Amino acid sequence: SVPPIGDLLSRTTRGKSVMVTGAGGSVGSELARQLLRQSPSRIVLFEHAEPALYDIEMEVRERIETGSADGPRPEIVAVLGSVLDAPLVAATLRKHRVETIYHAAAYKHVPIVEHNPSVGLMNNVFGTEVVARAAEAAGVERMVLISTDKAVRPTNVMGASKRLAELVLQARAASQSATVFTMVRFGNVLDS
Repeated sequence: SVPPIGDLLSRTTRGKSVMVTGAGGSVGSELARQLLRQSPSRIVLFEHAEPALYDIEMEVRERIETGSADGPRPEIVAVLGSVLDAPLVAATLRKHRVETIYHAAAYKHVPIVEHNPSVGLMNNVFGTEVVARAAEAAGVERMVLISTDKAVRPTNVMGASKRLAELVLQARAASQSATVFTMVRFGNVLDS
């Protein structure tokens, strides 16, 4: 367990427009909750599953209304769409002047991805590429890929797809881009 460093996190979120992809998932929704404590100016919840997007949007709005969110009230924007939809991702980043992206959108359940490898690879690898390209083009300051410990010497398609997503970001980071590309690996957390 690694405790968060508040100053480090707030430097990329406080007063900024922040987007969370996969905002309705177990990791994305927790990131959205945590962001409320960091006083961003805007939180863009980007999610492809309508019920999950509705749930996290309602929860975040309720936390703001009841005052359980710290600091000034951020604008909440819910965007229904896939990270594979390059025009939508690009338009969302531009429209909402996103400065920081937490890219949590991924198919992560090993047995499901094993039975649906092409879909897992498309979403996890190419979705990351779409978001990274759009971030660079829109002048986003920082993109953080939420990866998995299963990307270390992967033994399954899901782990391999996340390792490839990491390589996509490493290649972008090596290209001397103005956008800072980083990643973090999570283990089995948040009831996932």
